[in-house]
Amino acid sequence: MRYFLDAEFNGFGGGLIAIAAVPEGDEVAPFYEAVECPEPNPWVTANVLPVLHTKQRPLAEVAHMFSSYLAADTDPVLIADWPEDIGHAVALLTNGRGGRLVGRAVRFEILGTSDFASESRSEVPHNAYYDAVALRDWVVSNEHC
Repeated sequence: MRYFLDAEFNGFGGGLIAIAAVPEGDEVAPFYEAVECPEPNPWVTANVLPVLHTKQRPLAEVAHMFSSYLAADTDPVLIADWPEDIGHAVALLTNGRGGRLVGRAVRFEILGTSDFASESRSEVPHNAYYDAVALRDWVVSNEHC
């Protein structure tokens, strides 16, 4: 199944703050979790933290939750519009000590340059869940054009 991915992070190159994987269909619930961010930069404090709408958890806990979520699918494909989103997703699939948390294959796809902008399409900009929903809706609607 295809999942549309979005991540929020503590500035470019910064640590993960929130991640969402929204499936293409309704048969599977979406994944959305936030990670503890002890030293957010000012932009994140003003724009991301107020719209998280979920409890922040330790990174290792979110990694296990994300890996378990994807392990339930026999052929998960994660689609993102930004490479750093995929980088954070890949990092969540490890235990941080050189081990894998998911045993099956997981495929990733980075969309080409487009006019998609989550700031203008998302119901709640800078919330990874709503941004991933906006990405899914944009991709699916453009495939049918």
